[in-house]
Amino acid sequence: AYFGNAENLQLIAGLETAGVKMTEEGQNLSQNQIFAGKTFVLTGTLETMSRTQATEIIEGLGGKVSGSVSKKTSYVVAGAEAGSKLDKARTLGIEVLDEEAFKMLTAE
Repeated sequence: AYFGNAENLQLIAGLETAGVKMTEEGQNLSQNQIFAGKTFVLTGTLETMSRTQATEIIEGLGGKVSGSVSKKTSYVVAGAEAGSKLDKARTLGIEVLDEEAFKMLTAE
């Protein structure tokens, strides 16, 4: 009804010409949000990427990164020389991924 009216369409065209943006500019989120609602903890030294890169991958897929392991942690990504975070994850029964398993999970 509203968009079928010629006067309304002219009004919209005039607003667009004046610079009014008719669409919301939001974040460019990946359509693939496989980690939405998941929390990751990184521990140890990753061999093929930095922690910053791993964090960007996780966040880009909708996940969060935490600095400490808790019962709310979904996954712990353990690199070389992982320490107490790995021990706590095992105690809490949290799934532990090595770097290769993490990369395979992100490729899905």
